[in-house]
Amino acid sequence: MKASDILVKALENEGVKHIFGVPGEENLDFLESLKTSSIEIVLTRHEQVAGFMAATYGRLTGKTGVCLATLGPGATNLVTAAAYAQLGGMPLLMITGQKPIKKSKQGQFQIVDVVEMMKPLTKFTKQIVNAGYIPTLVRECFRLAEAERPGAVHLELPEDIAREETDATILKVTTPEIPHPNRDSIAAAADMIGKAKMPLLLIGAGANRKETTRVLREFVDKTGIPFFTTQMGKGVIDGRHPLCLGTAALSDNDYIHCAIDRADLIINVGHDVVEKPPFFMHAGGTKVIHVNYLPANIDEVYFPDLEVLGDISYSVCQITKHLDVSKDWDFAFYGRVREAVEEHILTEGAEDPRFPVIPQRIVRDMRNVMPADGMIALDNGIYKIWFARNYRAYEPNTVLLDNALATMGAGLPSAMAASMVYPKRKVVAICGDGGFMMNVQDLETAVRLKLNLTVLILHDNAFGMIKWKQDVMGFEEYGLDFGNPDFVKLAECFGAQGHRITNTDEFAQVLEKSINTPGVHLIDLPVDYSENVKVLIKELKEKACVI
Repeated sequence: MKASDILVKALENEGVKHIFGVPGEENLDFLESLKTSSIEIVLTRHEQVAGFMAATYGRLTGKTGVCLATLGPGATNLVTAAAYAQLGGMPLLMITGQKPIKKSKQGQFQIVDVVEMMKPLTKFTKQIVNAGYIPTLVRECFRLAEAERPGAVHLELPEDIAREETDATILKVTTPEIPHPNRDSIAAAADMIGKAKMPLLLIGAGANRKETTRVLREFVDKTGIPFFTTQMGKGVIDGRHPLCLGTAALSDNDYIHCAIDRADLIINVGHDVVEKPPFFMHAGGTKVIHVNYLPANIDEVYFPDLEVLGDISYSVCQITKHLDVSKDWDFAFYGRVREAVEEHILTEGAEDPRFPVIPQRIVRDMRNVMPADGMIALDNGIYKIWFARNYRAYEPNTVLLDNALATMGAGLPSAMAASMVYPKRKVVAICGDGGFMMNVQDLETAVRLKLNLTVLILHDNAFGMIKWKQDVMGFEEYGLDFGNPDFVKLAECFGAQGHRITNTDEFAQVLEKSINTPGVHLIDLPVDYSENVKVLIKELKEKACVI
């Protein structure tokens, strides 16, 4: 059969259901092969959106998401999505086209070395130079993309290779077993925890797996050890759990850091230094046990005392089994920290009636309206800190945010992918006006796909995160303000339903109606960010850790 045909059959063999992308003329053989396959091509309006959607599909399913682009500018538009998946630990396969490699017909027109470009951003990248190699290359791509730590891979299919005939056969899909940790490290971890006075559990993004959720809950319930999460570890255990101290949305100087600073041992499950540090280590200070699939990347703020390496679920299960609950543990201080978090983070500002709306009120109303399994997908901006800090996640992967690449423009595509994977759930994209306008064109894609999706735009006519930093660092305001279209009319011209909030009490009502009404909805919500400096800087500097 033709090379493009066997590529499609190899993708079907891997269980691929959707390919997100923007095809070009170099992809036409591949597109023709897709036409009679079981795989649906999901046409997006920008390659970056295709990459974000495929990466989020991988994040939510654990199976590699696939996206497609042409050569040159199509491939370069995938660069941010590649980094998004690679840093965020999301399995992603990018397929790009290329001019014929055996005989040039247009010189160097549109040609850049895409394979070299992708090398620093992927786990694997390869140009297909022989149709017979396709089954093995596809199998290797999926194996690498899904192996811990998951990430991005890339294949380039030139025009002339796509048309080659081959008698190659499809390979069987196998799933390798993740190695178990050695017994000595399990025993050492149990001994360290048992001898600690104030152990504390940290749950990171790598622990956000179905089986790990169960065993971590068993660990917490058996031991009574309190826990906190990184931003990307939210929801692994229900945030309403009485031993949950919250999320380290800031790297230092928040209420949660009162507990971190007093802990003599942190059991760090599933975190690596790609994600913004949830705490800083100091030589001779708090001890740390690193429980993860892979060894720690040692740097100046992270150098664990013990590493338990292998399948995280098995590691936690075995530590729980071998650990004796200590009568010497003292968690009274952690209880007072949790009370301070409840009082200052979850309560202050939550009822504030001022308009434009302050972030604390937005978060409170969102949490009250969204069901337990409802999903929010956050773009990147100052509001992400407020949601990471103030919004309790009740179930795994119900708060989709990016604290690795932390790119703008990913909120809407992530929510679109979530709506496709979970069509019966309530899904909301939360975007700043800056980030939303970076991929606004794919609102048409959401409408065309008949997704049930709400897009919340927090509207302040500026790049709010950088404006906050400008203020904090003592610079005068400059160069960060812009204008915006009429978002309601914009939504309507795309075929979505637009809603403009004109007073604070309207928001919860409009949000509830939107998530319960089929179709794509856009809510334009003016936001007041004056609380950024007041709360996140001044009040935290003046806080006193409870004693």
